[in-house]
Amino acid sequence: MPSAASWIRNPPSWKVVLEGTNGSAVRAVIVTAGLVISALVAGVIMPTPANAQWGSNIDGTYQVMSDGEWAQRDAAPGGGSVFIDQQTVTETWTVHTTCASPIECSGTVTSSLGWTGTARLDDHWFVDHDIPNWLPCPDGTFAPGHQKFILWGVDPARNERKYEDMNFLAGRNQTKAPSGACGRNQPLVIEMPVKVVKLS
Repeated sequence: MPSAASWIRNPPSWKVVLEGTNGSAVRAVIVTAGLVISALVAGVIMPTPANAQWGSNIDGTYQVMSDGEWAQRDAAPGGGSVFIDQQTVTETWTVHTTCASPIECSGTVTSSLGWTGTARLDDHWFVDHDIPNWLPCPDGTFAPGHQKFILWGVDPARNERKYEDMNFLAGRNQTKAPSGACGRNQPLVIEMPVKVVKLS
């Protein structure tokens, strides 16, 4: 009988192992090996369940505050942003998301202000929706706007970014009119800091 060390250095082939055994033993070994291989293959290639989560999803109800005291708007071409007075907006979001991986998530956000938008994770969380009749024009018409929230998880105690199990998020609330709206080639952009706190 070869020692364990020699088997590790020179592993026997199936042919050598099976020589001298009867047919039943051979079939038993082959069936057992087949089951083991099938189990290993299934474990490797079976898809991840669609509802699997990695802690990066943001399902739940959130209170969202966009701070108008620190609102900024774009200045003339070539200039920086300027602070303007805007109303502070508080709303409640109901968020439903699913994740295909720790870095690939998407879903919907429903706001207490009456809009529903999309949510997606791409390093940061992006929440998007359109606002009809957002920008009043001098001729009495209105131009639409597009609102984008850019958010990231934060640990308030350590002032560090979090990537999972996020109960507190910070970011920016950016609303932008399309280029050419109200006869202006430069689109109007208004941005406010935003704080998002999970309620449930």
